[in-house]
Amino acid sequence: SFQSLVAIPLVHEDSLLGAVEIVSYTAALTEEDLERSSEALELTTIALAAALGYEGEYNTKLRSIARLTELYDLELVFNSTLEMDALFPLITSKIQQLTNTQAVNLWMIEEGETLLLVNRSGVDPTVQEGARQTPGQGIAADVADSGESAVLALFGELGGEESGGSPNAANQKLAARNKGVETEAGAIFSLMVAPVVHGGAVVGALEVINRFDGAPFDEDDLFLLTTICEAAAVSLYNASLMNAERKAEILETLVKLSTEITSTLNLERVLTAIVNGTQNIIPYERGAICLERNGRLQLKAVSGETEVNQNDENLKRLRELLEWSSISGKAVLISRHGGVIDDPREETRAKFEDYFEKSGMNSFYALPLADDQGRVGILSLESRDPDFLHDVHLEIIKVLAGQATVALRNAELYRDVPFIGVLEPILQRKNQFMSMQKRKRTAALWLAAAAATFMVVVPLPMRVDGAATVSTARTALVQPAVDGVVSKVYVREGDAVTRGTILAEMEDWDYRAALAAARMKQATANAEMNRALSANDSAEAGRQRINAEYWGQETARAQQRLDHTRLRSTGDGIVATPNIENFAGRKLAAGDAFAEVADTRRATVDLNVDEKDISLLQPGAASSVKLEGFPTRTFKGRVVVLSPTSHAEGEERSFYARIEVPNEDGAMRSGMQGRAKVFAGWRPAGYVLFRRPAMWVWSTLWSWFGW
Repeated sequence: SFQSLVAIPLVHEDSLLGAVEIVSYTAALTEEDLERSSEALELTTIALAAALGYEGEYNTKLRSIARLTELYDLELVFNSTLEMDALFPLITSKIQQLTNTQAVNLWMIEEGETLLLVNRSGVDPTVQEGARQTPGQGIAADVADSGESAVLALFGELGGEESGGSPNAANQKLAARNKGVETEAGAIFSLMVAPVVHGGAVVGALEVINRFDGAPFDEDDLFLLTTICEAAAVSLYNASLMNAERKAEILETLVKLSTEITSTLNLERVLTAIVNGTQNIIPYERGAICLERNGRLQLKAVSGETEVNQNDENLKRLRELLEWSSISGKAVLISRHGGVIDDPREETRAKFEDYFEKSGMNSFYALPLADDQGRVGILSLESRDPDFLHDVHLEIIKVLAGQATVALRNAELYRDVPFIGVLEPILQRKNQFMSMQKRKRTAALWLAAAAATFMVVVPLPMRVDGAATVSTARTALVQPAVDGVVSKVYVREGDAVTRGTILAEMEDWDYRAALAAARMKQATANAEMNRALSANDSAEAGRQRINAEYWGQETARAQQRLDHTRLRSTGDGIVATPNIENFAGRKLAAGDAFAEVADTRRATVDLNVDEKDISLLQPGAASSVKLEGFPTRTFKGRVVVLSPTSHAEGEERSFYARIEVPNEDGAMRSGMQGRAKVFAGWRPAGYVLFRRPAMWVWSTLWSWFGW
């Protein structure tokens, strides 16, 4: 249906950009037509080339910016943690997301040239996590050994000269890696590996396996992986520094703990240090130790407990579990993850299922403590975290267990030979003495004899001292004998008074009226009696005499009640009632307290005496008191009372010795504190100086032998 068809290529600088078809339906095209079209197409080719170049450059810049952003975000994520266990899965998962691949393996150098597969994200059935490789045994080990990255594929090796191999070698390596793995199960068809290098040293390798789009890896992918490895190397190095610092802290704490448990032969202190001090290194919640006693295990220490209650049901279950754990003679580690106990034996699962439910724990670790002489005991650690123990912790526990075994064995031997701590220093002193020159030994013997003579012959004053407190002064209470209202108060607090001094007066109108009436009736009875006598009326005179005697007694009682309205001091001393002047106008009933008069002429001092010294004191012993308020003055007195009962002073028992001291000037006041000494006679110097140590030795021997 057309007359002519022409195809003209669009070529720019020897690059074919496309083609233009010209179709004519009416007439055939001529050379002239083609020449005119060619001029226009040349301009079109230039414009298309410029547009394609701009678009390519723009897309390249966009891809570069996107790649830089991804790398920046990746570095931020890598450096967001210094925990090595958290960093491993973070690196592999982020690289897998960025590269959109089937799996990413992170290999780290373990010892020498051995690589350990520490973490994987994705699926790679060709190698198991935790596997190890050495150069010549695997692709990752070869790359780490050479330090050069590589890209491999079943249909050839794309790494070129960098990989140092041939397509056949690549096929052989991947075929060996895929041995026994079907394609559907995730066999490798494309693989790239890059070393992780920091400071010029290879610390590991990263493997990236199979793109999800099915295309093989190229040089751009390898360049991206190499760049990521640089960021990963920095974050791994920072995490390793933190890990090394923690290990240093753990080792320092371990050294302190080891020093603590090996610096004493006290069994209880060793046990307490082991179960409590280990928490500074290992994050457990309860630790316990059982010791071997006559073929049986006895629970001796539990962390956080000062004493072990053998009747506690929780501790009974723990002791039974430790006895069961000691049967194998090996370390036991049982954990529960999500309600599932990781042990193949059904009996073990049932036992720990019940124990974990009742104790609330999720992990149990037990390690026998034994040496060449046999089993010493067993150590257990428990936690609610099923993964509270790591490889480093297990190594530390083994070191600690060895030191604990030695410390416990030594403590038990020391406990079984109680005199060894006394005899050893004596033997050392004897050897030192015998190694001296004869002249020096003779001088030392004469000196010892002189010292012994001094201790036996020369008397020294024996004194018992202790803390002293001035007790409340003796007080006399002034009370009204009759009811009434206080009208006047003549004294104030602190005034000195004597016995009989009027302190206050009460209103006495009623008492004066009663006295006057009684006197009048007495006078009337006397007058009537005299009249009856003059009239020789003896009967009437007798009656009036009786009346006169009665009213005479009433008059005396009224006079006495009137006298009682004057409140007098019952002794010498100082008025001790605060604001006594405010009693004016106040009504008092008979027996109410009005005032206290403190006798300050003699003070009483309570001396705190240790029960070990109470036998030295006797009533009447001379005493000296030194008060903090009068540091340059000594008050003399005598013991008047020894308390018959003791009182607690911390862990000791004490008695009170009451000392009476003259206090004419009133200097000693209630509540003052100081020290007091009681003279207990003259005793030999040895008795005075060594009485306390001798009593301790005697008590210790008596507790051992009981004679």
